[in-house]
Amino acid sequence: MVSFPVLICDDSALARKMVQRSLPNNFASEIELVSNGQEAINKLIEGSFALVILDLVMPIMNGIEVLEALKEECIDVFVIIVSGDIQPEMKSRVAKFGTLDFIEKPIDKTKLHNVLTRFGLY
Repeated sequence: MVSFPVLICDDSALARKMVQRSLPNNFASEIELVSNGQEAINKLIEGSFALVILDLVMPIMNGIEVLEALKEECIDVFVIIVSGDIQPEMKSRVAKFGTLDFIEKPIDKTKLHNVLTRFGLY
């Protein structure tokens, strides 16, 4: 199995840990945890990540702003949204950025594994 460097971005430390624990065993070659979108963009510019698991509602720089910055900076990375903002308009909006999927908080381990499997990442 191939392992991937993963960036988890959520302003809640508990949510970051829950996402980290929900990843399949030996899935990530490294895991970085950040608490806002600006930190995420900085990490993505500095290093190479294959997958970003991203919250939408955060201070400093929200998830939509991160998706816009990824497009602007031509950063090619898989993105899975994990958010409590489950309005259909928001799901549609993030889908336009090419995100893999939208998982409602609290994260469901099985759903995350299914998304990773469906896109050939696991």
